[in-house]
Amino acid sequence: MTTETMELFQSVKAAEKSPSTAPLAARMAPRAWEEFIGQEHLVAPGSLLRRAIEADRLGSSVFFGPPGTGKTALARVAARKSQAAIEYLNAVTAGVADLRSVVKRAVDRKNVNGQRTLLIVDEIHHFNRSQQDALLPDVERGNLTLVGLTTENPFFYVNAALMSRSTAFEFKALGEDALERILNFALADEERGLGKIALNLTAEARAHMLRWSDGDARRLLNAIELAATTTQADAAGVVNVDAAVAEASTQRRPVRYDKNGDEHYDTISAFIKSMRGSDPDAAIYWMAKMINAGEDPRFIARRIVIFAAEDVGNADPQALVLAMATAKAVEMIGMPEARIPLAQAVTYVACAPKSNAAYKAIGLALAEVEKGPRREVPAPLRDSSRDSEALGHGDGYLYPHDFPGHHVRQTYLPDRPEFYTPTEQGQEKEIKKRLDAWRKNNPA
Repeated sequence: MTTETMELFQSVKAAEKSPSTAPLAARMAPRAWEEFIGQEHLVAPGSLLRRAIEADRLGSSVFFGPPGTGKTALARVAARKSQAAIEYLNAVTAGVADLRSVVKRAVDRKNVNGQRTLLIVDEIHHFNRSQQDALLPDVERGNLTLVGLTTENPFFYVNAALMSRSTAFEFKALGEDALERILNFALADEERGLGKIALNLTAEARAHMLRWSDGDARRLLNAIELAATTTQADAAGVVNVDAAVAEASTQRRPVRYDKNGDEHYDTISAFIKSMRGSDPDAAIYWMAKMINAGEDPRFIARRIVIFAAEDVGNADPQALVLAMATAKAVEMIGMPEARIPLAQAVTYVACAPKSNAAYKAIGLALAEVEKGPRREVPAPLRDSSRDSEALGHGDGYLYPHDFPGHHVRQTYLPDRPEFYTPTEQGQEKEIKKRLDAWRKNNPA
């Protein structure tokens, strides 16, 4: 395999040459299919991606998913099996000049000896539009095959033209079965792993590390390496990693949550849908995740206010009152105490009767204003404080409080469409009874 730029594989090369100094995660990087664990939906025998790599026919692709799930590892496997020249760029540090140099080398190879070039771009979402556009013509002409790696959703961060010429492969967080196989592999391997250490990993410690790693193999391997190399062996030469050692080696589990990325939008979506689905346990869990990740509590409070009006509405008007009070409390007291009124508001609105009738009403009314017939304000409803004698503004207006039940038959909107349709939920059921009676009494 010819290489021009091999930074992507330097950690693996270093691990192979000097395994004692390289991190365990780098040493255990898979070198062949039998060492690649997880992502069976992508690399099971006979799958499209595996067949393409085996046949050295991998087209331009984007590997995306959470960290530590095998994106870079699979790119290495593909590079090892390819006869193409391998180029590597990290989008965080590379500029347009670096891209042009890569493209020039790729074109020269193709013209001189017909050799293909496989360009692996790590963190491709950091390329701006002009950098991505610089790649497009040569990807389209076949001067190079692009493999982009990213933890973000490429359909948001990679331009549409480049995505239309690439196949997106989604990597998922590793399940505990896959993580345990990776852990066992590292514990048993005497050449690259921890197999030469007499290590006693208790069941409690193992369970804690698997759970703490949260689908991230790199995080798991870093934790077990720290525990194994910093714990003093007992008199028999055994390194005992129990639950206490495991917890000390892991500390607080990082939460996968980016305030501007997919995790932010997915989590707030789950939060809102859980409240709408009347599941206070799920709603408060997703809120706890946001709080744990450092989300602005004012953002959470604003979403509760919107939800109270949009999804609870007049089924329980008290929900909006409580939500507004919560927003004010969050501003006044700040974190960490603000989590308490937030929790009260979330559990209240999640358990409240639901109605989106008011939300639907304003949507229908706005559409009518935009697309419906032009309606003039009826003369009796016009402001009578100006030119009432000359223009007749306000003439004929019937003051509802002068009539029984404080209601009188009167036209308030010509050709009267109905926008608000109360439900039978909560207090809105009573509103519906009153409104139905009034509408029967009003002129059509």
